[in-house]
Order: sequence, then structure tokens, then C-alpha cells
Amino acid sequence: MFLDENNSWNKVFDDISKKEYFKKLMSFLESEYQTKTIYPPKDLIFNAFKLTPLSEVKVVILGQDPYPNPNQAMGLAFSVNEGIALPPSLKNIFKEIYLEYGIEKDLPVSGDLSYLANQGVLLLNPYLTVVAHHPLSHKLKEYDNLFKDILETLNNEDHPIVFMLWGNNAKKHHKLLTNSKHLVIETSHPSPLSSNQGGWFNSNCFKLANEFLKENGEKEIKWIL
Repeated sequence: MFLDENNSWNKVFDDISKKEYFKKLMSFLESEYQTKTIYPPKDLIFNAFKLTPLSEVKVVILGQDPYPNPNQAMGLAFSVNEGIALPPSLKNIFKEIYLEYGIEKDLPVSGDLSYLANQGVLLLNPYLTVVAHHPLSHKLKEYDNLFKDILETLNNEDHPIVFMLWGNNAKKHHKLLTNSKHLVIETSHPSPLSSNQGGWFNSNCFKLANEFLKENGEKEIKWIL
């Protein structure tokens, strides 16, 4: 299995791996990695699940697909490798955190969000791979099936989880989130085009998430190190 032996996602992926759509997806990706430049690196496709075991998920942030440019994608939605310039959406994410918490200093230099993943923030792209320079090139029904299975698994979890749905592509999945133990927060997308039209800045989504976690006896997320 591609996850650590004791990772609580293992049972989920053991079941998923027996499904025809997943077998077809794995076969397709094997061919793609052999014949094209695909991001993220093959060993980081499931990085979000490696860093944030199911039993430790506190917050789920939905992205779309990996960054399509060299050295950016590292298997976590919105996150980029150390040393890579912050993409516009990630800049706006940090700006909103700073607004909410009254932080007055320069934005972080690093866009590596592993520190959030290690605290229980599942940074999840519905499409886990992309062909270099071609956004949404792996928008496949097999990934749609995988994402639905993952989201239903998270919805069925007994411990409280915050789901952050940023933008219309994320909001359309709200219908799958039916468990009253969870909190769903909807905002506009942090991309410049969307955020400048309102609904992102001053949304207080990060504070609202922490308030919910605290109310339910969970440790709050340190959104900025």
C-alpha cells in the first residue's frame, strides 16, 4: 500500500483499491507518468492522506487540481514546495488569516502547508494529478468516483470535522455533507478574480473553524507558524 502501515486511511483505500474505477485510474496514471510530465511527482500523489490520517482530520479544505507548473505541486491542495513563489490564491489565503488574527507583518516566504496537514488539515484536491502546463487535464470520472468515496468516508466520521468549501466548484459538494456533527463553511474562492468580487476577505472562515473545534473539545489549528 502507498500509505504507512498504521495510517487510518489504509482500510478505506484497501476497499477502494478493489473497485474497477480505481484499478482503471491506477493503470491510466502509470501510463501517463511513463509518457508525459505529470505533477506532482508520483510518490506524492497521495501525500495529503499520508500527512493527515483519517482519524486525525479536523478540517478539510477542498482545492481543484495540482498546480501545473514545474516544482510547485507537492500533493497538498494550495500548497507549494519550499522555495517556490507564492501563487496568487495562496497569497490571499495568508492575507485572510492575517486579517482575521490582526497580524501585521510580511506574508510568509514559504508556501509549504505541510505544517497544516500535520495538525489535521486535509488539503484535498478532487483531481490528484495534472499534465504539465494543462490545468484540469486529469479531470476524469475515475477521480470523481474516488473523490465521492473519500468525501462520503469523511462525512461518515463520528468526530466533528470542519469542511471549507471555497468557490462554486467546492460548494457543489455540499450535498454530500449530511452529518450534523460537522460544520460546513462556504466562501468565495481565494483566487484574485473571485476574492476581489467579495466573499473571501473578512469571511472569518479560519476563526470560525477554530471556534467550532474548541467548542467540540478539539485543539485549534495554528494557521500561521
